[in-house]
Amino acid sequence: MRKKARHDNTLQLLEQVVYGMQEKKAKHIVSLNLSKIPNAVAQYFVICHAPSKTQVGAIYDEVMENVQKQTGVKPFNREGYENSEWILIDYVDVVVHIFLEDIRTFYHLED
Repeated sequence: MRKKARHDNTLQLLEQVVYGMQEKKAKHIVSLNLSKIPNAVAQYFVICHAPSKTQVGAIYDEVMENVQKQTGVKPFNREGYENSEWILIDYVDVVVHIFLEDIRTFYHLED
């Protein structure tokens, strides 16, 4: 039962991350299920991009606010907000990547 509850919480968190991205018009939102990969750092990666640093920051703010409001979950770690080129939000089971479009193209994280 405990494992199912954690899975349900992870899916709710994932849903709220994607909703926050959609609210700020994030581009090419991709959710990668990593749960079948041995020793994966998270169960899911959620990746999106935006054409400007301003929009990258707005997506970050919306995801943070929406997840906190809807689930009560705070991130374990956050990085990259100062530059707003690649922001990472680590919710342990769900890791969020918000890229500036050309930075996403360069790193090809989905591959």
